[in-house]
Amino acid sequence: MKTLRNILALTMLVAFVIACKNDAKPEVKTVETETTEVKELNPDATYAKAEFTVEGMTCAIGCAATIEKKIAKMEGVKSAKVDFDKKLAMVEYDVEKVNPDLLVDTVKKTGETYSVTDMKTVEEFEADKNSTDDKKADQAKAKKKTACNVDCKMDCCAKEAKA
Repeated sequence: MKTLRNILALTMLVAFVIACKNDAKPEVKTVETETTEVKELNPDATYAKAEFTVEGMTCAIGCAATIEKKIAKMEGVKSAKVDFDKKLAMVEYDVEKVNPDLLVDTVKKTGETYSVTDMKTVEEFEADKNSTDDKKADQAKAKKKTACNVDCKMDCCAKEAKA
């Protein structure tokens, strides 16, 4: 019985030593990342600003962001912003490299459901002009959402009533 126990212990020790080799080589994985290319803008170029409505967007993250990226990557585009809530795209571009028709084609090629309406060139973007009005409207909406009803019995409302 003692011999059997010694053989079993020796077998376990050998198995442990063989299984725990320290020859493990680290696994090297190559991960591709997006490189952001820095566009060189021509300081002598004539830039125009265009605003247009994009129809067919269903979300801000997928639709609006994808359209914005596609337009921004175009050669000659200085800046692009797509506002999902207003369905408004604002693009500043070099008139020698980009034209409104090319912007429309790019939006349409981004997805079958997207269409462009109300294309116009502008001096200043509408979102910039109305930003203070929008902030005031947003603040009013926030106050309205947090305002308590007259007959509300919650603790937060009771504190407001006392104040």
